[in-house]
Amino acid sequence: MRMLTPLPAEEWDDQAREALASTVPPERRRPDKAGNALSTLVHHPVLAGAFLPFNTYLQKDSTLPERLRELVILRTAFHHGCVYEWGHHSAMARQVGLTEGDVASTQTGSAADEFDQTVLEAVDELYSGSRISAPTWERLGRRLDDRQRMDLMFTVGGYSTLAFALNTFDVPLEDGAGTDEFYASMEN
Repeated sequence: MRMLTPLPAEEWDDQAREALASTVPPERRRPDKAGNALSTLVHHPVLAGAFLPFNTYLQKDSTLPERLRELVILRTAFHHGCVYEWGHHSAMARQVGLTEGDVASTQTGSAADEFDQTVLEAVDELYSGSRISAPTWERLGRRLDDRQRMDLMFTVGGYSTLAFALNTFDVPLEDGAGTDEFYASMEN
């Protein structure tokens, strides 16, 4: 039994569409184009309207390089067993340069690249102990400045929160999610 289903089309109102206004283009502020996650979050328009700009910052405007951002999101999704995040972000990761081996490393926690390994360890430390250790923080600082390291931490936290919601509400992954064709259809 699903805890929450995507808001049915007949229940979408101005409040639901307005909740998406700061992050979603007008043509996607409707039930057939918003996707299951957004269509579920708009059950609570005020919360969605507050959370989505933060999540959009993490995904699109963060100072963390795209490739590392997706490495962080995938490791976070793996830790939480979040099929929805994994399905969408494994495709996004490939679009920003992660290889199949890189994606696999987010499941095993063991990366061939030394810095990627440090990033995975930072996510693991946040997941298991709610903090990045001083040695890991220092190793991250070899390639990331303070703002980027802060964005890394908040990406883990933001995507953990989203995983809690997606898993609790049992949001279904859309048919075809994780493919280029799926994302092209969402743009139309």
